[in-house]
Amino acid sequence: MRARVVVFPIRGRNWCFSRSIDHSVLESESAHTPSTFKDLWKKISSPSSDTKPADSNAQLLVDFVSNKMNRGWAGLEKAPAGSFKNKLYGLGLRLLARVKPSEIFLKSISKEFTKVEVTYPSSLNARLVRRRLRHIALRGTIIHKKYFYGSVSLLPLTAAFSVLPLPNIPFFWILFRTYSHWRALKGSERLLQLVSDCSEEQNSSVVTENGKKSAHDISKNETHNSVCPPTPWVLQPSKELENLLQQGDAHDGLTKCIISDICKAFDLNTMDVLKYRNSM
Repeated sequence: MRARVVVFPIRGRNWCFSRSIDHSVLESESAHTPSTFKDLWKKISSPSSDTKPADSNAQLLVDFVSNKMNRGWAGLEKAPAGSFKNKLYGLGLRLLARVKPSEIFLKSISKEFTKVEVTYPSSLNARLVRRRLRHIALRGTIIHKKYFYGSVSLLPLTAAFSVLPLPNIPFFWILFRTYSHWRALKGSERLLQLVSDCSEEQNSSVVTENGKKSAHDISKNETHNSVCPPTPWVLQPSKELENLLQQGDAHDGLTKCIISDICKAFDLNTMDVLKYRNSM
């Protein structure tokens, strides 16, 4: 399975890293995730699950809990205005607004991805794009591992608030942050594995606008083919993205209108991209 990552400067030295939305993948993941405890138990206890690694069943359990949380969140969103559930939804939005956009990006990188296509403005240097992508992946493995263990250590403390006759919001928030940091950690590790595969020379190959590699890259790849497998990623410069960026100001950054046009052209989540613009 392939992931398409779009990289571009959004404000000054602040760069945006976002994965294009693949609706077919979302539908496939939703179809394979059990919706009830009975279905979950059937998949875990099935004879075929004995041959699966332990982390597969753990991933199934995590996906099940995540699906339940998403459904609960959707229920809060539809609550009548002024109700207690609606107020909880507003509180949740304020808390989610504090989640860094890089964490959202890393969470979108699944272990099922075997190849990544990096789209970037044609004016940027391919090696610089590769370096920035590796940096955010390597930094994510360090930061989210630390915050994951920190969140796990807070779970028993927040669970004590269950004795109060109110919804245990601190516990559920820490539970969500634990899950979020775990997903971001796994995404960081997977992305770093993909972009660091084989030698730097082979991975730095760039696909031109017409979809062909340069003669220099082809000669280098032929030299390494006997040693290294095909690269799991490719750099794809985009003239369309470059033209959209030229409409903005290098210092003040891209306007919401330009960001909206970029998100429509490359199937990005507008709210996630706007977070990059507002975070410095």
